[in-house]
This record gives sequence, structure tokens and C-alpha cells, in this order.
Amino acid sequence: MVFRRAIAFDIGDKRIGVAVSDPFNEYAIPAETYFRTRSFGADVAAIARIARERGAGIIVCGMPVNFDGSESVQTEKTRRFIEALERATDLPVELEDERFTTMQAREVQVMGGVKRDKRKQTIDSIAASYILEGYLARTKKRVSKLLEQPSEDGDNE
Repeated sequence: MVFRRAIAFDIGDKRIGVAVSDPFNEYAIPAETYFRTRSFGADVAAIARIARERGAGIIVCGMPVNFDGSESVQTEKTRRFIEALERATDLPVELEDERFTTMQAREVQVMGGVKRDKRKQTIDSIAASYILEGYLARTKKRVSKLLEQPSEDGDNE
């Protein structure tokens, strides 16, 4: 059997963090940070392209909500981006609560000795990996079934 990877995006106003799963959808790996342009359409197209290039079978997007669970202006911006991303790909898109993921990412960077001026380059992809990790843990069995596909030659081994 061939498994397609899950990919996660931490969607921000300036940057979008990208994380991918390993081939068996067990682990979340920080992958890259996309720096947004002034063109909403170009950003959506670039993120859709990243998902395709990385062999994604499902997209997981972090959903920003306030600490009390209520929605914010950023929640609405993220929903708009996700709706456009759904139209740009034929992949299922799942939402995952992203509360505390940036704080966790910052803590990892500080503990790892990443210099302050270098943190912006990786914080969003690390946050995306926490989003994906949470999703994979919560839906482990369901994700495996969604992403399982027979190989192209018909051999399921």
C-alpha cells in the first residue's frame, strides 16, 4: 500500500508555516515557511502547489481562536484562505485548534538555543508541526484509512 502524507499549514498574515507527516502518518515534521506576498490569489496558488509537490492526501489547517474558544478577526481571515484553498485543490481540508502552538514553538526554539533574529524563519513551520501532531494523534485510525491507496501497479504490498 502507498500512503499519502498529511500536510499542515499555520496560516498567518505574513507567513504560512508548513509541516508534513512522515510516509506512514505517524510523525509531524516542520518543513518550510512560506512568506506571503501582497496577492491573496498568488498565496493560495503557492500553498496549493506546495501541497501537491509534497504529495499531500489531506490538508490540515490551524484554526486560530481566542483562549476562551471564541472566534476572532484572524479566525475569519483564516476561514477565507481555507475556502480559497479548498477551491484550488481537490484535497480534503480538516481544521485543527491551533491555540498555544506558537507558544510551544517559541519554547522549543528558546530551549534549542535558536537566536532571536533567526526565530521568525522557523517558528511557523514548528507551530504547523504541532497542529499536525495534534491532528494525527486525535485521528490516527481515520487518517490512515483516508490516505491509504493502492499503488499504481495494483500491488498492495
